[in-house]
Amino acid sequence: MPSTKQGLSSPDTTLRQGCSNGGHAEGRELDPRTQRPCLLLRYPEPTPRAHPNGTRSCTRGWHYALPAAGLMRSPVTQWNLVCENGWKVPLEQTSHLLGWLLGCVILGMGCDRFGRRVVFVASLVLATGLGAGEALAASFPALLALRLLHGGSLAGASLALYVTRLELCDPPHRLAFSVGANLFSVVGTLLLPGLALLTQDWRLLQGLSTLAIGLLLLFWGFPALFPESPCWLLATGQLAQARKLLWHFAEASGVDPENSSEEESSLATGNTLDVLSARSPQPRCHSILELRHTSITWRNGLILGFSSLVGGGMRASFFLRLAAREQEFYGPYFLGAGLEVAATIFLLLTVDRWGRRLVLLLGTLVMGLASLLILSGVQYLPGWTVLSLSVLGLLASQAVSTLSSLFAAEIFPTVIRGAGLGLVLGAGFLGQAAAPLADMHGRRGFFLLHVVFASFAILALLCVLLLPESRGRGLPQSLQDADRLRRSPLLRGRPCQDHLPLLPPSHCWAQTQLVQEG
Repeated sequence: MPSTKQGLSSPDTTLRQGCSNGGHAEGRELDPRTQRPCLLLRYPEPTPRAHPNGTRSCTRGWHYALPAAGLMRSPVTQWNLVCENGWKVPLEQTSHLLGWLLGCVILGMGCDRFGRRVVFVASLVLATGLGAGEALAASFPALLALRLLHGGSLAGASLALYVTRLELCDPPHRLAFSVGANLFSVVGTLLLPGLALLTQDWRLLQGLSTLAIGLLLLFWGFPALFPESPCWLLATGQLAQARKLLWHFAEASGVDPENSSEEESSLATGNTLDVLSARSPQPRCHSILELRHTSITWRNGLILGFSSLVGGGMRASFFLRLAAREQEFYGPYFLGAGLEVAATIFLLLTVDRWGRRLVLLLGTLVMGLASLLILSGVQYLPGWTVLSLSVLGLLASQAVSTLSSLFAAEIFPTVIRGAGLGLVLGAGFLGQAAAPLADMHGRRGFFLLHVVFASFAILALLCVLLLPESRGRGLPQSLQDADRLRRSPLLRGRPCQDHLPLLPPSHCWAQTQLVQEG
């Protein structure tokens, strides 16, 4: 999934504020132990060498020390989101992350109800309109509401694209196309500061982002370029549409369904699909609430949701610790993007070789140990050691978040994969939203936040041991298929029957239905 969910703290607002009516106007340059940064120094006489004898409230506006690169006009400078209004900046960041959370949950269920393609196109349309409205926002409350809705629409498009990409891949290429797509997200992250330097104005930057989304809509809006998932069509009983789509795939692959062998063209000609279509003409939609009737899938989803929550929370905590050590925004920003590339490459090299569960266990272990070492020795360890542990923890937390999403998509069945993955991703955004909430009151809750998530990381380490291994397996189509992914071999209660046949999704579903219906 994309990770460039930046709020007002993106490269547009690394600003210092102060009063504009003379004196030492740079509020943050004052010693915080002696002066409050939002009070103006008073002078006994208007002479340059006079010493201040007190402070008073600033009433004549603000003077901003603008960054050397980036936006010169931002929501912070437009609505003076500093000092007594400074809490509104983390509020906007929290609102945007909550929008991603709600979008993952609600539109994830829409993916299972209306289809992946419908949700993707509808989300892009909404994102285009809301992005344009955000660029034209006349007040901060309007911007806050639009940021919430805009985040939800972007989440729906990203989720639908992720699920479709996963379901169109066979098991050997699933990791590369699912996790490797994060590299394109990092490219967008790296281009954002350059666009900010080029545009200089946050409204123009937002307009360019909206234009890019509109171009995506024109490109991916064609059914031939972004087709509906045949896996979902078959799993929900929409066999006529699935037959047409599979026939198109066969022709695009250079296979003539009419002249090829019976084994190659059995699916494309639709003999089996015609039989199943006559038996079940109505599509069958499923709800995420049906997880209550499963014995294993609900527990796997709960563990992965908890792992995603911890990964998202620890990721935000480590990033805040790195940002607190640097005066400039760009150092931690580019370091985080580089570590995301490193985490993606690490997953591509290890996950198919070692397995999903082992790599997730390793990432959780490293993340928890780094956090505990920082908490226990932050006052005694050298600065370079704390910095190295923060970098290592951020790398591990990014790997845990990415792998939890892939693991969840392979664990949940096709009939509820969108809703299940949406809940897991939503848990990750909930963890990320805790960081700006702790920053809302001057980072007074930052230490407690780090302690809580470090404790959760140790608990998540134990829970990951209960997960099954999904490497090299076909995607489960029904709730019954998902429950065949038995628990970890560490628990030897009964023989494990967790290997699904490595067949195309349509063959798996068709064979399952034929067995169930006699």
